[in-house]
Amino acid sequence: MLFWLELLASSLLVMGGLFILIGALGMVKLPDFYTRLHAPTKATTLGIGCILVASMGLHALRSDALTVHELVISLFLFITAPVSAYMVAKGALQRRTPFVENTLNQNLSRDILRRQAPGSQDKHGS
Repeated sequence: MLFWLELLASSLLVMGGLFILIGALGMVKLPDFYTRLHAPTKATTLGIGCILVASMGLHALRSDALTVHELVISLFLFITAPVSAYMVAKGALQRRTPFVENTLNQNLSRDILRRQAPGSQDKHGS
């Protein structure tokens, strides 16, 4: 039984490393800012999640007690990574960071930038 649990933890560590590698390669190889932002936030979060689950399993196996540290780190990571990626993408849209030439839905960025705050038309008399 011990061998199978260590094998499972080892496979999770390898999968986590591969996800992190794929996220890093995507960050280098993808064409524009928005796709570069997508690769590390998705793949790296999944990779770190695999590594932390393997760490939780190995610590529970070695010390006969469950530790909550890795679980708290995972929850914090899964909550903060999408929020920070959203905020960075929103800032890039506000700064009008260009899309690559063949990006689908470029019209959505124009629509987002044309939006105004509620009630801003009333202040200017229109």
